[in-house]
Amino acid sequence: MTLREKLEAGRFVMTAEVTPPVSMARSDLVDRAMPLKGLADAVNVTDGAGARPHLGALTAAAMLLAEGIEPILQLTCRDRNRIALQSDLMSAAALGIDNLLMLRGDNPDAGDQPEAKGVFDIDTRTLMTTARELRDKGVLPPSRTVAGHANFFIGGADNPIDPPPGWQPDGLRAKLASGAQFVQTQFCMDAGVVARYCARLAEAGVARQVHLLIGVAPLKSAKSARWMRDKLFGSIIPDDIVARMEQASDPAAEGEAICVALIEQLARTPGVSGVHVMAPNNVGALPRVLRAARERVAKIRG
Repeated sequence: MTLREKLEAGRFVMTAEVTPPVSMARSDLVDRAMPLKGLADAVNVTDGAGARPHLGALTAAAMLLAEGIEPILQLTCRDRNRIALQSDLMSAAALGIDNLLMLRGDNPDAGDQPEAKGVFDIDTRTLMTTARELRDKGVLPPSRTVAGHANFFIGGADNPIDPPPGWQPDGLRAKLASGAQFVQTQFCMDAGVVARYCARLAEAGVARQVHLLIGVAPLKSAKSARWMRDKLFGSIIPDDIVARMEQASDPAAEGEAICVALIEQLARTPGVSGVHVMAPNNVGALPRVLRAARERVAKIRG
Protein backbone atom coordinates (compact mmCIF):
# COMPACT_ATOMS: atom_id res chain seq x y z
CA MET A 1 0.00 0.00 0.00
CA THR A 2 1.12 3.54 -0.68
CA LEU A 3 1.21 6.28 1.93
CA ARG A 4 -2.00 7.71 0.54
CA GLU A 5 -3.75 4.33 0.57
CA LYS A 6 -2.71 3.70 4.17
CA LEU A 7 -4.01 7.07 5.30
CA GLU A 8 -7.27 6.70 3.43
CA ALA A 9 -7.70 3.26 5.01
CA GLY A 10 -7.31 4.77 8.48
CA ARG A 11 -3.88 3.31 9.19
CA PHE A 12 -1.63 5.16 11.65
CA VAL A 13 1.43 6.04 9.59
CA MET A 14 4.99 6.93 10.45
CA THR A 15 7.09 9.00 8.10
CA ALA A 16 10.73 9.97 8.53
CA GLU A 17 13.11 12.41 6.88
CA VAL A 18 16.53 12.40 5.27
CA THR A 19 18.60 15.36 4.23
CA PRO A 20 20.39 14.62 0.95
CA PRO A 21 24.16 14.74 1.45
CA VAL A 22 26.57 17.34 0.19
CA SER A 23 27.90 14.67 -2.13
CA MET A 24 27.84 13.44 -5.72
CA ALA A 25 28.12 9.81 -4.61
CA ARG A 26 24.87 7.87 -4.89
CA SER A 27 25.90 5.57 -2.05
CA ASP A 28 26.03 8.44 0.42
CA LEU A 29 22.28 9.00 0.06
CA VAL A 30 21.33 5.33 -0.20
CA ASP A 31 23.34 4.40 2.89
CA ARG A 32 21.57 7.15 4.81
CA ALA A 33 18.08 6.09 3.75
CA MET A 34 18.18 2.28 3.59
CA PRO A 35 17.96 1.74 7.38
CA LEU A 36 14.48 3.31 7.15
CA LYS A 37 13.20 0.89 4.51
CA GLY A 38 10.33 -1.17 5.86
CA LEU A 39 10.11 0.96 9.01
CA ALA A 40 8.97 4.33 7.66
CA ASP A 41 5.84 4.38 5.53
CA ALA A 42 7.45 7.14 3.47
CA VAL A 43 10.61 9.22 3.69
CA ASN A 44 10.79 12.97 3.17
CA VAL A 45 13.61 14.28 1.01
CA THR A 46 14.47 17.83 2.02
CA ASP A 47 15.02 20.59 -0.54
CA GLY A 48 18.05 22.73 0.21
CA ALA A 49 17.73 22.28 3.97
CA GLY A 50 19.16 25.10 6.03
CA ALA A 51 19.47 27.24 2.88
CA ARG A 52 22.56 25.25 1.88
CA PRO A 53 23.31 23.24 -1.26
CA HIS A 54 22.73 19.49 -1.13
CA LEU A 55 22.14 16.75 -3.66
CA GLY A 56 18.96 17.84 -5.46
CA ALA A 57 15.69 16.77 -3.86
CA LEU A 58 14.10 15.56 -7.10
CA THR A 59 17.13 13.43 -7.94
CA ALA A 60 17.31 12.09 -4.38
CA ALA A 61 13.60 11.20 -4.39
CA ALA A 62 14.02 9.28 -7.65
CA MET A 63 16.98 7.42 -6.16
CA LEU A 64 14.95 6.39 -3.10
CA LEU A 65 12.08 5.23 -5.31
CA ALA A 66 14.52 3.05 -7.24
CA GLU A 67 15.56 1.46 -3.93
CA GLY A 68 11.97 0.61 -2.99
CA ILE A 69 11.53 3.49 -0.54
CA GLU A 70 8.44 5.64 -1.06
CA PRO A 71 9.60 9.28 -1.08
CA ILE A 72 7.89 12.50 -0.12
CA LEU A 73 9.44 15.18 -2.31
CA GLN A 74 9.80 18.53 -0.61
CA LEU A 75 9.56 21.53 -2.91
CA THR A 76 10.46 24.97 -1.60
CA CYS A 77 9.60 28.30 -3.16
CA ARG A 78 12.93 29.84 -2.18
CA ASP A 79 15.22 28.79 -5.02
CA ARG A 80 13.06 28.42 -8.15
CA ASN A 81 10.54 30.55 -9.96
CA ARG A 82 7.18 29.26 -11.15
CA ILE A 83 8.58 28.05 -14.47
CA ALA A 84 11.20 25.88 -12.77
CA LEU A 85 8.74 24.60 -10.17
CA GLN A 86 6.22 23.67 -12.86
CA SER A 87 8.97 21.78 -14.65
CA ASP A 88 9.75 19.96 -11.41
CA LEU A 89 6.10 18.97 -11.06
CA MET A 90 6.07 17.46 -14.54
CA SER A 91 9.37 15.71 -13.83
CA ALA A 92 8.06 14.26 -10.57
CA ALA A 93 4.96 12.94 -12.31
CA ALA A 94 7.03 11.38 -15.09
CA LEU A 95 9.23 9.65 -12.50
CA GLY A 96 6.28 8.30 -10.53
CA ILE A 97 6.95 10.50 -7.50
CA ASP A 98 3.48 11.16 -6.12
CA ASN A 99 3.94 12.56 -2.61
CA LEU A 100 4.73 16.27 -2.51
CA LEU A 101 5.29 18.59 0.45
CA MET A 102 5.14 22.28 -0.43
CA LEU A 103 7.22 24.61 1.74
CA ARG A 104 8.37 28.21 1.69
CA GLY A 105 11.98 27.39 2.52
CA ASP A 106 14.43 28.99 4.93
CA ASN A 107 15.61 32.49 4.11
CA PRO A 108 18.98 32.48 2.29
CA ASP A 109 20.64 34.39 5.12
CA ALA A 110 20.12 31.32 7.32
CA GLY A 111 22.68 29.42 5.26
CA ASP A 112 26.40 29.59 4.58
CA GLN A 113 26.00 31.86 1.53
CA PRO A 114 23.86 34.69 2.90
CA GLU A 115 24.44 36.80 -0.20
CA ALA A 116 22.30 34.35 -2.21
CA LYS A 117 19.04 35.82 -3.45
CA GLY A 118 15.75 34.18 -2.54
CA VAL A 119 13.30 33.81 -5.42
CA PHE A 120 9.90 33.44 -3.72
CA ASP A 121 8.16 34.04 -7.04
CA ILE A 122 5.08 32.16 -5.79
CA ASP A 123 3.93 31.01 -2.36
CA THR A 124 3.16 27.51 -1.16
CA ARG A 125 -0.58 27.81 -1.70
CA THR A 126 -0.09 28.83 -5.31
CA LEU A 127 2.27 25.88 -5.78
CA MET A 128 -0.31 23.53 -4.24
CA THR A 129 -2.99 24.85 -6.57
CA THR A 130 -0.68 24.40 -9.55
CA ALA A 131 -0.01 20.78 -8.58
CA ARG A 132 -3.71 20.12 -8.05
CA GLU A 133 -4.66 21.58 -11.42
CA LEU A 134 -1.94 19.56 -13.16
CA ARG A 135 -3.21 16.38 -11.48
CA ASP A 136 -6.94 16.95 -11.85
CA LYS A 137 -7.14 18.78 -15.17
CA GLY A 138 -3.80 18.15 -16.86
CA VAL A 139 -3.11 21.86 -17.23
CA LEU A 140 -0.41 24.34 -16.24
CA PRO A 141 -0.71 28.14 -16.17
CA PRO A 142 -1.87 30.04 -18.05
CA SER A 143 -4.01 27.29 -19.66
CA ARG A 144 -1.51 24.90 -21.19
CA THR A 145 -2.64 21.31 -21.66
CA VAL A 146 0.00 18.79 -20.56
CA ALA A 147 0.18 15.20 -21.82
CA GLY A 148 0.48 12.33 -19.38
CA HIS A 149 -0.92 11.84 -15.91
CA ALA A 150 -0.04 12.95 -12.39
CA ASN A 151 -1.16 11.16 -9.24
CA PHE A 152 -0.01 13.75 -6.75
CA PHE A 153 -0.73 13.46 -3.03
CA ILE A 154 -0.28 17.04 -1.89
CA GLY A 155 1.00 18.07 1.51
CA GLY A 156 1.78 21.19 3.45
CA ALA A 157 3.24 22.23 6.78
CA ASP A 158 1.40 23.13 9.96
CA ASN A 159 2.21 24.30 13.48
CA PRO A 160 0.03 22.86 16.25
CA ILE A 161 -0.80 25.30 19.03
CA ASP A 162 -2.71 25.27 22.29
CA PRO A 163 -5.69 27.10 20.81
CA PRO A 164 -6.95 30.15 22.73
CA PRO A 165 -10.69 30.90 22.92
CA GLY A 166 -12.09 31.91 19.56
CA TRP A 167 -9.13 30.66 17.56
CA GLN A 168 -9.89 29.36 14.07
CA PRO A 169 -7.60 27.32 11.79
CA ASP A 170 -7.68 29.87 8.98
CA GLY A 171 -4.17 29.12 7.72
CA LEU A 172 -4.85 25.41 7.51
CA ARG A 173 -8.20 26.05 5.83
CA ALA A 174 -6.43 28.12 3.17
CA LYS A 175 -4.00 25.29 2.47
CA LEU A 176 -6.82 22.78 2.19
CA ALA A 177 -8.64 25.08 -0.22
CA SER A 178 -5.45 25.23 -2.29
CA GLY A 179 -5.19 21.45 -2.55
CA ALA A 180 -3.46 20.12 0.57
CA GLN A 181 -4.52 16.58 1.48
CA PHE A 182 -2.10 15.95 4.33
CA VAL A 183 0.03 18.08 6.62
CA GLN A 184 3.22 17.38 8.50
CA THR A 185 3.79 19.58 11.51
CA GLN A 186 6.67 21.20 13.27
CA PHE A 187 7.92 19.41 16.40
CA CYS A 188 5.17 19.12 19.02
CA MET A 189 6.28 16.99 21.95
CA ASP A 190 3.20 17.73 24.07
CA ALA A 191 0.37 15.20 23.66
CA GLY A 192 -2.02 17.47 25.55
CA VAL A 193 -1.48 20.34 23.14
CA VAL A 194 -2.02 17.97 20.21
CA ALA A 195 -5.26 16.64 21.71
CA ARG A 196 -6.64 20.14 22.28
CA TYR A 197 -5.53 21.27 18.83
CA CYS A 198 -7.19 18.29 17.17
CA ALA A 199 -10.37 18.86 19.16
CA ARG A 200 -10.52 22.44 17.91
CA LEU A 201 -9.92 21.28 14.32
CA ALA A 202 -12.83 18.87 14.75
CA GLU A 203 -15.06 21.64 16.11
CA ALA A 204 -14.13 23.79 13.11
CA GLY A 205 -15.02 20.99 10.69
CA VAL A 206 -11.46 20.74 9.42
CA ALA A 207 -10.28 17.46 10.94
CA ARG A 208 -12.21 15.29 8.48
CA GLN A 209 -10.65 17.10 5.53
CA VAL A 210 -6.97 16.45 6.22
CA HIS A 211 -4.55 13.77 7.34
CA LEU A 212 -2.54 15.22 10.24
CA LEU A 213 0.99 13.92 10.89
CA ILE A 214 2.54 15.31 14.07
CA GLY A 215 6.25 16.12 14.08
CA VAL A 216 8.20 14.37 16.84
CA ALA A 217 11.88 13.87 17.60
CA PRO A 218 14.19 11.54 19.52
CA LEU A 219 15.97 14.31 21.39
CA LYS A 220 19.67 13.72 21.82
CA SER A 221 20.52 15.98 24.75
CA ALA A 222 19.10 18.59 27.09
CA LYS A 223 21.05 21.21 25.14
CA SER A 224 19.38 20.27 21.85
CA ALA A 225 15.98 20.16 23.56
CA ARG A 226 16.45 23.67 24.96
CA TRP A 227 17.63 24.97 21.58
CA MET A 228 14.59 23.54 19.80
CA ARG A 229 12.26 24.91 22.48
CA ASP A 230 13.76 28.40 22.43
CA LYS A 231 15.02 28.90 18.88
CA LEU A 232 13.07 26.74 16.44
CA PHE A 233 9.93 28.58 15.38
CA GLY A 234 6.73 26.67 16.04
CA SER A 235 8.34 23.90 18.08
CA ILE A 236 6.72 22.84 21.36
CA ILE A 237 9.08 21.10 23.78
CA PRO A 238 7.62 21.02 27.33
CA ASP A 239 9.84 22.00 30.23
CA ASP A 240 9.30 18.63 31.89
CA ILE A 241 10.88 16.89 28.90
CA VAL A 242 13.89 19.21 29.11
CA ALA A 243 14.15 18.39 32.82
CA ARG A 244 14.03 14.66 32.12
CA MET A 245 16.81 15.03 29.60
CA GLU A 246 18.90 17.03 32.09
CA GLN A 247 18.49 14.39 34.80
CA ALA A 248 19.00 11.32 32.60
CA SER A 249 22.21 9.31 32.94
CA ASP A 250 21.90 8.50 29.22
CA PRO A 251 20.14 11.48 27.61
CA ALA A 252 20.06 10.01 24.10
CA ALA A 253 18.38 6.81 25.30
CA GLU A 254 15.96 8.88 27.38
CA GLY A 255 15.13 10.98 24.32
CA GLU A 256 14.33 7.87 22.31
CA ALA A 257 12.13 6.50 25.11
CA ILE A 258 10.26 9.81 25.35
CA CYS A 259 9.68 9.83 21.60
CA VAL A 260 8.37 6.25 21.50
CA ALA A 261 6.01 6.86 24.42
CA LEU A 262 4.74 10.05 22.78
CA ILE A 263 4.04 8.23 19.51
CA GLU A 264 2.01 5.69 21.48
CA GLN A 265 -0.01 8.53 23.04
CA LEU A 266 -0.58 10.17 19.67
CA ALA A 267 -1.80 6.88 18.20
CA ARG A 268 -4.60 7.04 20.78
CA THR A 269 -5.46 10.68 20.00
CA PRO A 270 -8.53 11.32 17.84
CA GLY A 271 -7.66 13.34 14.75
CA VAL A 272 -4.03 12.26 14.53
CA SER A 273 -3.32 10.23 11.39
CA GLY A 274 0.33 9.55 12.11
CA VAL A 275 3.68 11.00 13.06
CA HIS A 276 6.57 12.54 11.18
CA VAL A 277 9.77 11.53 12.97
CA MET A 278 12.68 13.92 12.45
CA ALA A 279 16.10 13.53 14.01
CA PRO A 280 18.43 16.37 13.11
CA ASN A 281 21.99 15.38 14.01
CA ASN A 282 20.67 12.08 15.38
CA VAL A 283 19.61 10.06 12.31
CA GLY A 284 20.96 6.83 13.78
CA ALA A 285 18.11 6.89 16.29
CA LEU A 286 15.39 6.81 13.64
CA PRO A 287 15.33 3.04 12.95
CA ARG A 288 15.31 2.22 16.66
CA VAL A 289 12.49 4.65 17.40
CA LEU A 290 10.39 3.55 14.43
CA ARG A 291 10.82 -0.14 15.26
CA ALA A 292 9.91 0.30 18.93
CA ALA A 293 6.99 2.60 18.13
CA ARG A 294 5.58 0.18 15.58
CA GLU A 295 5.54 -2.59 18.17
CA ARG A 296 3.60 -0.39 20.60
CA VAL A 297 1.16 1.00 18.06
CA ALA A 298 0.42 -2.49 16.73
CA LYS A 299 -0.96 -3.40 20.16
CA ILE A 300 -3.31 -0.41 20.02
CA ARG A 301 -4.46 -0.28 16.43
CA GLY A 302 -3.56 -3.70 15.05
